[in-house]
Amino acid sequence: MRSERRYISTLALLGLLLMPAWVAAAITPSTPPNIIVEQKTNQILHLIETKHAKYAHDRAALYAMVDHRIVPYFDFRRMSRWVLARYWRTAKPAQRAAFTTQFRDLLVRTYATALLSYSGQRISYLPYRHNPHSRHAVVKSVIVQNNGSANVPLDYMFVHKKIGWKVYDVTIDGVSLVTNYRSVYGRKIREHGLSALIANMKHANGTPP
Repeated sequence: MRSERRYISTLALLGLLLMPAWVAAAITPSTPPNIIVEQKTNQILHLIETKHAKYAHDRAALYAMVDHRIVPYFDFRRMSRWVLARYWRTAKPAQRAAFTTQFRDLLVRTYATALLSYSGQRISYLPYRHNPHSRHAVVKSVIVQNNGSANVPLDYMFVHKKIGWKVYDVTIDGVSLVTNYRSVYGRKIREHGLSALIANMKHANGTPP
């Protein structure tokens, strides 16, 4: 199992695929996942390339931009439920809400900061195939490195809801984000309990106790 530090550092590349389009039609509940992904790639590249200096010196602006433009395209409650697995079923409603908020904020802050290391990687999209009768879809892509390193497969799992398509898991180089965090957090919950985990997440996110 990869370490949590190495795995979440790769989340820098998520920003290449999860921002609203800047030169494309508005996203609607019927917009297919592959179009969402490709349109959003264009804007994140544009924003990072043109505002890198601003974001590097103003992390609050960087976090706000990511929170505003990325969070709406994720189903963080579903992700949180799957990450906690059996602990979700025994958690109190307040604990579920607190974990979902802190998990969202953790991912936002982690990848927002890591976005600053972007150095011109290119995205190659694989052919998109989707069963029109299914609520689930996968968008497959490859991050093409420009420094001689191995390319990185990056796939998004979507579910369709009334308000549109939402990401509920991401696999990076074959490793599921949800599965990775389930393992890491499951161990921490077994050792210290869910309340302690949430408290640690709040501390990491800079959230008042």
